Amino acid sequence: MISFDNPFFVFVAVLAVQWLAAYAGDAFRRKIRPLKQKEEREDFDVVRTASLTLLGLIIGFSFSMAVSRYDQRKRLEAEEANAIGTEYVRASLLSGVDASRLRELLKTYCDERIAYYVARDEMRVGQADDDVSKTQAELWGVVARVAGAQPTPIVGLVVAGMNDVLNAQGYTQAAWWNRIPFMAWMLMVLIAIACNLLLGYSEHRATGFLLILPLVVSTSLFLIADIDSPRAGIIRVHPQNLMLQCKSMRPTD
Repeated sequence: MISFDNPFFVFVAVLAVQWLAAYAGDAFRRKIRPLKQKEEREDFDVVRTASLTLLGLIIGFSFSMAVSRYDQRKRLEAEEANAIGTEYVRASLLSGVDASRLRELLKTYCDERIAYYVARDEMRVGQADDDVSKTQAELWGVVARVAGAQPTPIVGLVVAGMNDVLNAQGYTQAAWWNRIPFMAWMLMVLIAIACNLLLGYSEHRATGFLLILPLVVSTSLFLIADIDSPRAGIIRVHPQNLMLQCKSMRPTD
């Protein structure tokens, strides 16, 4: 099974499979069943053109899906930073000790969220998730204790702000799990294989021509996998809003 989390593996694997399919189609035409009649060639050209058109449409649709998910992850990163910043300001509505404690926890939480975004391997991601969960429990514990002792509308603003902070993390996590479905990937790969079989079966003068379509399709799928993968590859969401937010919290230390 192809690991679509690794764009480089996708490129190599899909390129190899398509190249083999193209040369298999070429071998079938030369050794077993060549195109003989003009009517056969015309019908074959129609099928080949329709298949390539379908492949292009599916690749374009998948690219649109990947870009929309990438934009969603970027937008939610900004919303998460804004939620933390808003709660950091609202912390001043609490008493001195509680305000200081809440702000310290928010600084720690902001750093932990950055660590989550920049983590590449599963071990670091798991550690970041554990740290975030512990800090979230502490954050909610502070505002819940204050709200229980002073159930005022002002404290209610702090509680609502903390709720936004926690919700923002949940929305971000859901967006990072929202990927292009596996069956959509398989459909693209299977249609690409069929197109290369048809291309190999068609008449051509140079066998090197059979490498062009696999290269083009593999590059397209590499880009889609790169954009769709939150951690692997080249194109990733950089937590610049969270970094700016953490930096703005430091001068008050």
